[in-house]
Amino acid sequence: MIYIGIDVAKDKHDCFIINSEGEVLYDVFTIQNDLDGFESLYRKIKSVARDLSKTKVGLEATGHYSYNLLGFLLDKSLPTYVINPLHTNLYRKSLTLRKTKTDKVDARTIASMLMSDVDLKPYSQTLYHNEELKSLTRYRFDQVSVRSKLKQSVSRLITILFPELEGLVSTLHGKAVYALLTEFPGASYIANANLTHLTCLLQKNSKSHYSKDTAELIRNAARRSIGSVMPAKSLELKHTINMIRMMDDEITEIEAEIKKIMDKLNPPLLTIPGIGPKMGAMILAEVGDFSAFSNADKVLAYAGCSPTTYQSGQLTSAHAKMEKRGSKYLRYALINAVKKVCRWDKTFKDYFTKKKAEGKHPTSAAVHAAKKLMRLIYHLQISGETFIPVS
Repeated sequence: MIYIGIDVAKDKHDCFIINSEGEVLYDVFTIQNDLDGFESLYRKIKSVARDLSKTKVGLEATGHYSYNLLGFLLDKSLPTYVINPLHTNLYRKSLTLRKTKTDKVDARTIASMLMSDVDLKPYSQTLYHNEELKSLTRYRFDQVSVRSKLKQSVSRLITILFPELEGLVSTLHGKAVYALLTEFPGASYIANANLTHLTCLLQKNSKSHYSKDTAELIRNAARRSIGSVMPAKSLELKHTINMIRMMDDEITEIEAEIKKIMDKLNPPLLTIPGIGPKMGAMILAEVGDFSAFSNADKVLAYAGCSPTTYQSGQLTSAHAKMEKRGSKYLRYALINAVKKVCRWDKTFKDYFTKKKAEGKHPTSAAVHAAKKLMRLIYHLQISGETFIPVS
């Protein structure tokens, strides 16, 4: 076997090639992050390996820096292994007490890991093409997070400009309220508004949910409001609402693309009541190839949902917490998906209720239910079966 360790960086990659007898075939050499560099690496591999199936190429999961090289290696049908940087770091520390970390050392470490770890699973074309779904779901996650912060800013600004408004409407973040505050960004503006115009504005944007009485209540409250008159804050409010509207459109577009992919894949996990295309896509994107995990517990460990273990001598931790060292996106998707599953499926609802009855905090109970959900998802994805609810 020929083992190739690659330490990935932005502009260049350090490579190391060794065989199963421990003979160094190419000591650490550097290739540029371009086609010439990739071709140079491929030629060196071919010069020492007659059969490419008897090679193992390893590189760290460094996000977008490794993506192009990974695609090149897969196109050349080279068995490629993507290794968690945390795994590499722990392995390197196990080899020496010295705090030595360089790109050359990392390339050798990765090659050494390939030689010693027979449980590593090769990266597949399925995983590579799954990156599109992962990019969309993570992009949506980031955009939703930004939008949430903008909504918090709107709430803060309303507290300054018209604090009484919150008690008069069902939500501060509805279309009608945003339309009202875009045109009248503060109590002082609403107080002087024409009642007929105010009524039409609210009725049109709330689909007649808000009547003339509501409009009159809002205007009267504005005339007696303790809200500050601050043109700068009013301008900030208008601009923040406009940004939220733009993000709403962007998120809708992202979700439409996600749904297209999910409709094409039609994975078994979508047959579970409560798991829709958004959370289902996030789970699928983060796990990737379920067959790369030998059991559901390893997927849970990847999500960081496994309990920490501490035991030394006679001391054993009695309050184990989640590791939270894996994919935060998968952890987020699982916890949010199980909340909806517990609403729609009796088995999960009963299990969640049982955990709360045992004295567990609702969040802790949700984590236990999420673990149960992942075991179900793993079974469905591996077997290809559809979910059949217990009657």
